[in-house]
Amino acid sequence: MIITVTLNAALDVTYEVPSVDWHGVNRVGGVHRRAGGKGVNVARVLAALGQEVLVTGLAGGPTGQAIEHDLRAAGLPAALTGVAADSRTTLVVSEARGATLFNEPGPEVTAAELAAFTEQYTSLLADADAVVISGSLPRGVPADVYATLASLAAGAGVPAIVDADGDPLRHAPAGRPAVVKPNAEELARAVPGGTPAEGAQALRARGAEAVVVSMGADGLLAVTGEGTFRARMPYTVEGNPTGAGDSLVAGLALGLVEGSPWPDRLRRAAALGAAAVAAPVAGDFDGDVYADIHPQIIIT
Repeated sequence: MIITVTLNAALDVTYEVPSVDWHGVNRVGGVHRRAGGKGVNVARVLAALGQEVLVTGLAGGPTGQAIEHDLRAAGLPAALTGVAADSRTTLVVSEARGATLFNEPGPEVTAAELAAFTEQYTSLLADADAVVISGSLPRGVPADVYATLASLAAGAGVPAIVDADGDPLRHAPAGRPAVVKPNAEELARAVPGGTPAEGAQALRARGAEAVVVSMGADGLLAVTGEGTFRARMPYTVEGNPTGAGDSLVAGLALGLVEGSPWPDRLRRAAALGAAAVAAPVAGDFDGDVYADIHPQIIIT
């Protein structure tokens, strides 16, 4: 079983429009509402790939109830810790030229609520094969919490993947995660100056076993204990990039559990990320795009 952690779970709303008039009236062609947050998206992809998953995290208020209802409707097992404040809503406006995101900050979480989650999380590790810890933090949660959760997993013999930005990313390697997965911009903020390879090496030096850097159409860079690998894409997939990184992380998590070689792991992760761009909603991926692009990805 793979556990996904989403401390800032959300109700994701996606508007599909031909184009946006930011100072006028827009007619929405399609609307999607579903439980989201990076860990939830990862769990959706893993479940679609046939992997047993468990969604954990924090949820509260009417929005939290809507999140839990959608997870049940989707058949995604969940063990969310309740908080008093209302969970957040995110809005994605998807048009032909790309997607624009509006992310609320999330609830204010108390120390007692975080402690209750940590206690439950620790007990769940006994049945976990891997843990994915990803996304933004709600207010009141310390920036080093991902390092703490990764360390708890490591202590239980469970490999963890951390996908974060800002201070949570800078702290994460101290928890000895199996993989840290920033994108190129996040890595540059965490380790200013230098090349992506140098930044990834710096995070490894701080404690991460491996660092995988997603670079959009330029593919992936992985700096690992077995060497440095590049996954190069054969072509660019157009669409909605929201959730592409989460599909990529799902591929990395599955490879981690299966113990597959890094080239195979990266090829599947890169193909899932590209296939997610072709899907209209985060947490989904286009199976035809995946099947077409997977064998064409070049690993060096």
